[in-house]
Amino acid sequence: MALASNTSSVDPGVKVELGRRYRFSASHRLHNASLSEAANHEIYGKCNNPHGHGHNYILEVTVSGPVDTATGMIANLADLDAFVERQVLNDYDHKSFNEDVPAFRNVVPTTENLCIDIFQRLKTFPVAKLERIRVEETGNNSFEYAGDNTEGIQP
Repeated sequence: MALASNTSSVDPGVKVELGRRYRFSASHRLHNASLSEAANHEIYGKCNNPHGHGHNYILEVTVSGPVDTATGMIANLADLDAFVERQVLNDYDHKSFNEDVPAFRNVVPTTENLCIDIFQRLKTFPVAKLERIRVEETGNNSFEYAGDNTEGIQP
């Protein structure tokens, strides 16, 4: 396969995935108001602390598309970075999900639900197709979501 040249065309048969990492810090309390305090404690354990707790999250965004032969890229990293900053990081970084992010006022802010919300926020990236997102909550816990992409991650 030839590398990108200086002509301005796209080979639609060549698809490449681009993965990019971002970091943000936020706090949350895992609590469902429709359950009793005892049930919440049983389900969420220490994560149900009334004062909440925080994490240093790592967000991995994977987009795909054809390689533009003029630029040699599927997407300009500066464009992707600015989009993720606007759509996610500005609302998430150094915030309390329960108190500061409207999407979690009535939804338990588990990392599974964060994945879904982040995917919805990023799926309109105009330059490349959002394939999946992955959120690492701790060194032991990470979650991936591929939206309604039926070719994506399957259970």
